[in-house]
Amino acid sequence: MTRQLFTKIALALIALLLPATSLASGHDEGEAKEGVDAQGIIFEHLGDGYGWEVPFNHHKRIPLPVIVWGSDGLHVFSSSRITGHENGGVWRDGNAEFKIAGKDSPYKGKVVEIIDGKEVKPVIDISITKNVCGVFIAVLLTIWAILCVARWHRTQGMKGPRKMTGAIEFVILFIYDGVIKPTLKDKANKFAPYLLTVFFFILIMNLLGLIVIFPGGANLTGNIAVTLVLALLTFFITNIFATKHYWKEIFNPDVPWWLKFPLPIMPLIEIFGIFTKPAALTVRLFANMMGGHMIVIVLTLLIFIFAAMGPAVTGATAVVSIIFSVFMLLIDVLVSFIQAYVFTMLSTLFIALGQEEGHEEKHKEEPAAIKPAAATARK
Repeated sequence: MTRQLFTKIALALIALLLPATSLASGHDEGEAKEGVDAQGIIFEHLGDGYGWEVPFNHHKRIPLPVIVWGSDGLHVFSSSRITGHENGGVWRDGNAEFKIAGKDSPYKGKVVEIIDGKEVKPVIDISITKNVCGVFIAVLLTIWAILCVARWHRTQGMKGPRKMTGAIEFVILFIYDGVIKPTLKDKANKFAPYLLTVFFFILIMNLLGLIVIFPGGANLTGNIAVTLVLALLTFFITNIFATKHYWKEIFNPDVPWWLKFPLPIMPLIEIFGIFTKPAALTVRLFANMMGGHMIVIVLTLLIFIFAAMGPAVTGATAVVSIIFSVFMLLIDVLVSFIQAYVFTMLSTLFIALGQEEGHEEKHKEEPAAIKPAAATARK
């Protein structure tokens, strides 16, 4: 049974890798003779797009809505009108013409409007691209995962859930009891909804990025814009809900006077530290997930890079590349959880720093807690 299970898992992982190999094999024979454009394939897969690649046929895409505000108003049409052709097809919508800019254009890969033979970027482009659609899918899966646990306890009470619902609840308790509660203490319930949501959102985006076919394949956490928005949410929550003591330590820290006057050395360092925290969150998540995706794609492309050296070298390279690709995918599954955990843990620490109380506030709270105890003792 164990051997059969292992075989099924291995075949499933290899099946997931086969669509990835189609990224390189989708070129025609003429392109194959000239060599594989590894850099172009890597950045095309890791980047955004106006359509979703179809497995085993890199030239066909699942169309997505294009929504742009051009020179004569709003235009909404399917991306199939401007994709699927070399350098992008041209689509006429009323009196306006649109296309996807080619490699030599300064707007490479973006929808542009053709006015008097020149490519002009639309005033507003709010198209549902692959990354945007991937975010929507991740949001829906996050909501579904949380509502599964909520629905179970609403109908079954405190009875422990099983299967997928039980696994989700286990992760919730692991993050809450292991990270949020020990760090934030009595304020854990206030910030737990955000922290748990951002953990599951990042975890689901990471896992979807490892699947190379729809609804996966969008490199969401490998997109610095996505990780920046998540980091900014932590930044705003940390500073908006921060205590007076937190801001006092920023602008008037408890250090020797010569570190504050005449040059405000320490206040400047503290203010700089406010902005380095979200920067660290952004780059840490982005770099780790981008690197993992890139390694898997490069290992797969080795098969086609060494294809010109003969069948023997190609066969040996294919076996080694698939083995290492499967290994890296397994590592990436672990990294997906670790990166979501680290982002949540650091966000919890940053929020906790903003919730610190000074000695005066603590002394005010202690007598209020002692009075009821003293009254009980007298009785």
